[in-house]
Amino acid sequence: MLYGIATAITALLLAALLSALLRVLALRLGLVDRRRRARPLPLLGGLAVVLSTCLVAAAGGWTGTAPLGEGVGRLLAAGAAVALLGTAADVWRLRTPFLFVGTALAAACVVPYDETGPVAGIAAVVWIACVAAAFRGLDHADGLAGTVGVLTAFGVGACAAAEVMDDLAVLLSVLAAALTGFLMHNWHPARVAFGSGGSLFTGFVLASAALLTRTGYDTVSTVAVLFALTATASADAVLVLLSRKLAGRPLLRRGPDHLAHRLRRLGPTPPGVTVLLGVGTFAAVLVGVLVHTNWIGPRAVAWVAGAALVAVLGLLRVPAYAPRRPTELNSARVQSPLPGTRTQSRLPGTRTQSRLPGSRGRARVPGTRGRPEERTARGLPAAGSATRARADASGSGAPPRARAGASGARPRGEPFWGILRAQGQSEAGAPRGRVPYDAEAGGPGVSGVQPPRRQLEYPPPPPRQSTSPQVRAPLRIRDG
Repeated sequence: MLYGIATAITALLLAALLSALLRVLALRLGLVDRRRRARPLPLLGGLAVVLSTCLVAAAGGWTGTAPLGEGVGRLLAAGAAVALLGTAADVWRLRTPFLFVGTALAAACVVPYDETGPVAGIAAVVWIACVAAAFRGLDHADGLAGTVGVLTAFGVGACAAAEVMDDLAVLLSVLAAALTGFLMHNWHPARVAFGSGGSLFTGFVLASAALLTRTGYDTVSTVAVLFALTATASADAVLVLLSRKLAGRPLLRRGPDHLAHRLRRLGPTPPGVTVLLGVGTFAAVLVGVLVHTNWIGPRAVAWVAGAALVAVLGLLRVPAYAPRRPTELNSARVQSPLPGTRTQSRLPGTRTQSRLPGSRGRARVPGTRGRPEERTARGLPAAGSATRARADASGSGAPPRARAGASGARPRGEPFWGILRAQGQSEAGAPRGRVPYDAEAGGPGVSGVQPPRRQLEYPPPPPRQSTSPQVRAPLRIRDG
């Protein structure tokens, strides 16, 4: 009794200390988990559980206070090999099928074939590998894998103690104490993650120990007890595989579709989800222990199976995957809205002309506005002189405005209102509807009607914002 308490306290303190030290080592090496959590967490926390369990159990066997039997020693060695394989997966990102095959090979060294038979032995190997993989999948929420592991270890240890398998009971009590020390750093908000090494080791040891305690019993009761002891991990694995199959996703692609993820969407906090799943695990493990000790019949496990089935079908209706974007939105092209460029909208088949505010789509040369006599008086070249020069060089004697009036097209570089003014002039040269004022003669123009005292020389252009860095000359108003 005293030895059991001493070993449990030692394993708890050692696991807590090693978890803190390995956290620093993982941060220095860059071994963090970025794919399954909202924030990066350092791995190698489960390695502290492995080292604490193996060192304390080996020390008890070496001192002779709690010698390990042949089967338990082989179980501990195989579990250490699985932990090394999981740690290699954390470092080098090994694929899940490789981990499953390696765990199955380690389980093949633990199963007692002389008592189970070859067929049942092969089924036991596959079951141990599946439970280890399911415990690895539980490492998706803070404190979940450690909580389920502690409760399951106590239940399997109670079954081992009922079978007077003291060495196996001591190993499971040490494992439960090490997981409790690890939970000091893994409870929400977690500072270190379990990792594949610790999760595979925990699932492998618990599944193998449960199988060893049920060796020699009938098949129906054995299956019922083993399912009750691992009900939470089994329900999580079934939920994930079923949801990914129905959604058409790859079965081995990670995603937010586990038990804790779906329960979080219903409202509970992360610690509340862990406590809720811990209560369900305790109830299922208690039923398994009572069935193993013949306090209740194997039919009681049907209640556990029914509750797990209701939970899986109910949580399956909770959405877990983000909706995909429509194909039309993904294939739409967006170009930069520079002046004079065209931008294709998100809906195919529509085009939008992008212009700056107040711009007409063409940049006008500064100083090209005004009548020729005013431009000459201000010392500016006559409007359209460059255009006329190009027209004369090309062999066309008509001015650009005349050509514009004949063809209806706007010459390059001419303002839009200039074309309107050119097309609105009569044969005598006077604009229609307006009477020019002859400033040099001091009297009315052609029509003989006296104009008002203040009159604009030409119709003003529509208001617009100039894109030229130069400031335009103000509009001249002549007094008669």
